[in-house]
Formats: sequence, C-alpha cells, structure tokens
Amino acid sequence: RELSEMDAEDELDLAEMEKLKKTERACLEILKKYDFTEWELMEWSDQEAVFNFLYDSVMLTVVFGSPVDGECFAAHPSRSIISLDFESFLDEEQASPSSCLVQRLIFQFIESQGSWQDKCPTLRYLPQALFDISLVVNRCKILGEELEFLQRWGAKFHLLETDIKDTEVKLLFSSSVAFAKFDLTLAVSHDYPSAVLPFRVQTHIGNIGEKEIAAVLSRVPAGHHYLQRIVILIHQNLLQGPR
Repeated sequence: RELSEMDAEDELDLAEMEKLKKTERACLEILKKYDFTEWELMEWSDQEAVFNFLYDSVMLTVVFGSPVDGECFAAHPSRSIISLDFESFLDEEQASPSSCLVQRLIFQFIESQGSWQDKCPTLRYLPQALFDISLVVNRCKILGEELEFLQRWGAKFHLLETDIKDTEVKLLFSSSVAFAKFDLTLAVSHDYPSAVLPFRVQTHIGNIGEKEIAAVLSRVPAGHHYLQRIVILIHQNLLQGPR
C-alpha cells in the first residue's frame, strides 16, 4: 500500500511539473511575440522569473504573488507581481568607458520610471515592461557601438579623441587643413537617439565655435546612428579646408 501511495505521489509530482512546463512554454510564446528580444529568460518558476539583458550585465528578477481572479495569462490564471528588481553585473573597473556609459543610461531609464511594481502589477503587464526595457537597451547598445566605431576610426574624420565622463561625450577635433582644433561636448540620455543633443564647444585653435557647430547640427536629424552622422557632417562641412 505504501508503495502505491508513493507511486501516486510521484505521478502527481510529474503531472505538476508537466503543467508548469506547459505554462512556461505558453508564457514564452506570448513574450516572443514582441519584436525586441534583448532579454533572455534564465528562470521561470512558481515563485519568480529571472531575465538577463545586455550580455548578462543587467538582471531583472520578477517575484510573483497570488493568482488574480478573472485575469488570464498564457491560458492560465494570471499572477500578481510583488516586485521587479534590477541589478547590474558590469565590472566597471574592467569594462570600457562606452560600456559603462551604456549601463548608466539604462539604469537612468529604469530609475526615471518610478515604481515598476505600479507599472506592472500583474503578469499581464510583463510583456510591455520587457518591451520598454528592451527598446532602451537596444538604443543604448547601438550608441555603445557608435562610440567604439569613433574611437577606432575617428582619425578618418579628424577626430583625435573621444572622452566619456558620466553621461557626456567629449569629441576633440583637429584639422591642419582647416586650421582648427576644438572640443564638442554632447550630453546624452536614455532617450538617445530620439531627441536633439544639448552641446557646448570649446575652441582651441581657429574660428570654429558654437555658431558654426550649431549650423551643422541643425542639419542632422535625430535618429539611427545620430552620433556618427554628427561627426561625419562636421568633418564634411567644417574640417576639409580653410574657413
């Protein structure tokens, strides 16, 4: 009798595991309908879900509460969400300045949103939250790639140095042909590249200043590869010959 009771318990456990697996598969199908897959699901249990972003440097832990009456998610009763906690795993001492900037901008966005638990009280809201985070991660990741491109190939555009401090990017341009040397400092935020960048100019040699830079920047629309396009247009318009 004891053996048969144990067998029955084992069968129940297996059935419960299979049910959880089906729920997880159904949840994943819903989540994958969104265009951005900047997240990677590391764990999904009755208690919590864990997502990683940006090469495992940002982790989101979502803690589940009790089922929600009258609300479904993945063909099952939805669950309340007790908390959403973000954690950074970037080693800032080892990481490149551009990676540190990207991380700062992502957490700037996370903190700017106020209470994530208020935004995402139940599982039904989780796909939208993941989408919003992924959108910012994707844009900031592209900014990091642009900065790495400029650090590697900047000399082609008379860009001597790219310096990153906090959330500011300082570009040092120098052209003997145009008899000009100046710094252009751009303030970036998690909205990049959808908003015009505030800037300031410090002239070292020549007569290229804020007025000349403003005239060029006014012709660069915000959008994909905004920073690279700014550098290319400054090179084309201001650094090719005498002014």
